[in-house]
Amino acid sequence: MATEEEAGGLVFHPMDQFVIKPLFGDGAVNWYTPTNATLWMALAALAITGLLVFGTRGRAIVPNRLQSIAELLYGMVRKMVEDVTGKDGLKYFPYVMTLFCFILFANFLALLPKSFSPTSHIAVTAVLALLVFVGVTVLGFVKNGAHFLGLFWVSSAPLALRPVLAVIELISYFVRPVSHSIRLAGNIMAGHAVIKVFAAFAAIAAIAPVSVVAITAMYGLEVLVALIQAYVFTILTCVYLKDALHPAH
Repeated sequence: MATEEEAGGLVFHPMDQFVIKPLFGDGAVNWYTPTNATLWMALAALAITGLLVFGTRGRAIVPNRLQSIAELLYGMVRKMVEDVTGKDGLKYFPYVMTLFCFILFANFLALLPKSFSPTSHIAVTAVLALLVFVGVTVLGFVKNGAHFLGLFWVSSAPLALRPVLAVIELISYFVRPVSHSIRLAGNIMAGHAVIKVFAAFAAIAAIAPVSVVAITAMYGLEVLVALIQAYVFTILTCVYLKDALHPAH
């Protein structure tokens, strides 16, 4: 960790780990520039491909560890989609599975030393959230036509309250991609920043043991957060998909 003693105090920059840098040289970062973010997203994609392709290539009756992990992920996400959206939603399982695996592997790879966390950036999580938002909105209108607007009309409420509730429902609907993306990026960024803060204090001999214990505890917590945030993002995607398929309030 980058720590230094200046003016008699300890100076560290926990947010430096989130700076996007070009892989080659020190020039400006343009949309076409290979960066540390694109590298780790590509590594996540390669890891997913390796697990699902090579892990299931043998298709043994008694699976090995790699096949067991692949089958566990497949079964868990498929059951999630079916339980939340019903059997109608299973045709969209490949996209949900891809989304879950990408976020999960990006989160886990970011826990490696000297790695980079693409899911700590709103630019990444916002794209994922907007793809879900636009996708389910288009799907809702294609599947249901004008009946999709019934999602915003609370027919079980008193008639006088329905217009007010419709406005609230409409606002909450358009806030979905904001909360969807910020929740993931905020949790990942906060955890990594806290770990680096504790790591900076490890340079001080008097509190180094406490710092090491704190880093270990935070690292264990971040392993859980990496899984939980991928699960939360995915199950919310399933909930939004259910609204598109069955919009009746």
